[in-house]
Amino acid sequence: MEEVPVPLAAPARAVATHCPYCALQCGMSLDGARVTPRDFPVNAGGLCQKGWTSGELLTSPSRLTTPLIRVDGELRPATWEQALDLVARRLTEIRAAKGADSVAVFGGGGLTNEKAYLLGKFARVALGTAQIDYNGRFCMSSAAAAAVMAFGADRGMPFPVTDLAAADAVLLVGANPAETMPPFTQHLRGADLIVVDPRRTPTADLAGLHLAPAPGTDLALAQGILHAVVADGLLDQSYVDARTNGFGELWRSVAAWWPERVEQVTGVSAADQRRVAAKLASARNAYVLTARGTEQHANGTAMVNAWINLALALGLPGRQGSGFGCLTGQGNGQGGREHGQKADQLPGYRKIDDPAAREYVAGVWGVPPESLPGPGRSAVELLEALGTEGGPSALMVFGSNLVVSAPRAGRVQEKVSSLDFLVVSDLVLSETAVMADVVLPVTQWAEEDGTMTNLEGRILLRRKAIDPPSGARTDLYVLSELARRLGQPDGRFPSDAETVFTELRQASKGGVADYSGVTYDRLRDGEALYWPVPAESHPGTPRMFLGTFAHPDGRARFVPVDHVGPAEVPDAEFPLQATTGRVLQHYQSGAQTRLVKELNDVVAEAFVEVHPDTAARAGLAEGDLAVVRSRRGETVARVRCVPSLRPDLVFLPFHFPGEGRANLLTNPALDPTSRMPEFKVCAVALAPAGVVA
Repeated sequence: MEEVPVPLAAPARAVATHCPYCALQCGMSLDGARVTPRDFPVNAGGLCQKGWTSGELLTSPSRLTTPLIRVDGELRPATWEQALDLVARRLTEIRAAKGADSVAVFGGGGLTNEKAYLLGKFARVALGTAQIDYNGRFCMSSAAAAAVMAFGADRGMPFPVTDLAAADAVLLVGANPAETMPPFTQHLRGADLIVVDPRRTPTADLAGLHLAPAPGTDLALAQGILHAVVADGLLDQSYVDARTNGFGELWRSVAAWWPERVEQVTGVSAADQRRVAAKLASARNAYVLTARGTEQHANGTAMVNAWINLALALGLPGRQGSGFGCLTGQGNGQGGREHGQKADQLPGYRKIDDPAAREYVAGVWGVPPESLPGPGRSAVELLEALGTEGGPSALMVFGSNLVVSAPRAGRVQEKVSSLDFLVVSDLVLSETAVMADVVLPVTQWAEEDGTMTNLEGRILLRRKAIDPPSGARTDLYVLSELARRLGQPDGRFPSDAETVFTELRQASKGGVADYSGVTYDRLRDGEALYWPVPAESHPGTPRMFLGTFAHPDGRARFVPVDHVGPAEVPDAEFPLQATTGRVLQHYQSGAQTRLVKELNDVVAEAFVEVHPDTAARAGLAEGDLAVVRSRRGETVARVRCVPSLRPDLVFLPFHFPGEGRANLLTNPALDPTSRMPEFKVCAVALAPAGVVA
């Protein structure tokens, strides 16, 4: 099909909205396709390069504007009636032949709250399947699990971003916001910044102290710093006694990790461990912040708990001007995990196996509680089950590009290929959509209303600013029309965003993430509403835990953990370790940002960062094409020699398709609690492209 720019219907004036990318959700105004920043608290008038160029997506010639149906092996244009009728018929046939769980649903952390909510309801009511999960399992699940264990509730940052401006010290672990969310760094300018990252990133360049532990050893490092806190008399004993439980048991697991021992495991000097302990303890206001680098491991929950233990020992969480927080990644990574598209959850952050939660939500939905399925498979386990005996034969994908973003991506591509039926709802023909039997063209960020919940738990209204192309429909329309075709009564699945949100409010009422007091009118009026907001008269909760934690006794929990190391260690065949991450110009699988010329001109292909000595030993030099190989597959990438990189480490961004997919290498080993895969470290070998090992 010939690619032509999508005509743009511009409003009469600029519309206040929010960026389509990360969880910072920077405020911007949109006039047609022209973006200007707003003086919104999280970005204070700043935008990153992705934000500035986001308007280009609105007129991209790669935009999908008509449904596609696979006929004789090729995707061909169809009407919406044809496409939806086909989807409903095939799903009905497959469910009748193999049962409700033969159909699976996969969502995304970029979907609005309304879409995440209706998707979870659609799976469990219209399809009756337990098989629903989402790509947030790859992003925030370990931090969420750790926060629930320690605090009783998970809100990534339980305080406003702007509080960080008054910090005297900030410990930033496994985060690179200078590239992933640049406007965030302005809130760190006044702090003594300590960065923990195996790489010397642009964020590490801003720090007064950079610790570069061996990949997969963050937990041991946290134990060493905590040991120093106690041994050097820096423990906040009054806080520990008054507001926590379990320190005695915790100390038994930490006592063996004195800094000198930790130095041998991590490579971080004992002196630097003690410096961190002293800096944090002497600061009037201090924060410990974590992100993907310390979460995306097969023991990521324990890693995050180790950093929370350190923060609790210093008396930081639940104290005005200090705290612990996690930097959420995806645009709606927070809200997306609260309202039911996760395998084990119902709206309001309720557990799907809780009888009281099932009864309440079923009442809101107008169905019997016993009709709701139980917990389903987590994301990696769901993908591995595709096409197997007893596993799903059909898959519906919303807001995710699985064959690029999932670990062991080659295996995922094989599993997706084995399906009887694949439906993808997307705004561009992503690498996953190319494989579909039906592709449904949907609206994007500026063409629809909807709410997002940013990294600080603030609920935001992202407003419609332009009309969509005539052939595109909202995801809510897709779910509504399919539900009707599957026999659901009219009105049970509304397609209007505000109507869906009104129902979400009721379904979340009384839950941990209570949105019942939030209304579109309050958001339109500019109110800053941080959940929980349990009544329309309630002002919201910008700072959680100030008086009490969310456990029944009001106290936080120390969680004993121990260092076990990566699930896969280097050996003679695979002597190096690989880690993955983002670059400034691209986002997630790159399906959108690779279409923006200004961004793609800067970083147009996959690359691998390598220490010059490591490259030389492999017969490689700057600019050469290299093959990076793991036990699961290999990727081809352009060599970038980085003298600051650890000689035992290589780094690959995960934004690129085809043979440049970093996730062809990554290890799907799962955290036992969160079921998050180990993206951040795997054993690899390096060789010139074209050289057979």
